[in-house]
Amino acid sequence: MKVNDQELLARIRSPFTKELGFRELIETYQKPVYQVIRRMVLIHEDADDLTQNTFIKAYKALDRFEGNSSLFTWLYRIATNESLTFLEKKKKRYFFSLEDHQEKLESYVDSSSTLSGDEIQVKLQKCLLKLPHKQRLVFHLKYEEELSYEEISKITDTSVGALKASYHHAVKKIEEYLKTNE
Repeated sequence: MKVNDQELLARIRSPFTKELGFRELIETYQKPVYQVIRRMVLIHEDADDLTQNTFIKAYKALDRFEGNSSLFTWLYRIATNESLTFLEKKKKRYFFSLEDHQEKLESYVDSSSTLSGDEIQVKLQKCLLKLPHKQRLVFHLKYEEELSYEEISKITDTSVGALKASYHHAVKKIEEYLKTNE
């Protein structure tokens, strides 16, 4: 039985049911949070670590959650920030040039048995790797997660207009990539 956000928050905020409530929060949102992170970082182990970090941060910040958005939106915001920070740190830590980093991830897409799909899906994944992180995130949230621009705006703390522009640019780049790599 799935509980709503208010019931979940009430359980988490009660000292008697805090552990149970947080476990229910994880059970409810772990899979979608993992999926959005995995689409950003690709590698399962990294996505697992970032999912865990997301829930640790959420646990520490639950007392400050005001309920101005849904728990889903709030968790996605933490997850996307974790993913973007991770990608930036990884690039700096390993002194990857952008091209080297993309080549490594493209190689992962080619060789990964966990990424399924036909040839067009593999091409799309490679193309997405070439997008700036923010455009890739917006594309994933809009196209694959089917979120509204308003929901994405709350998650990314970006205006709806800027999101529409990012999505438009991402789509144009994807179309161009797919045309030139047929």
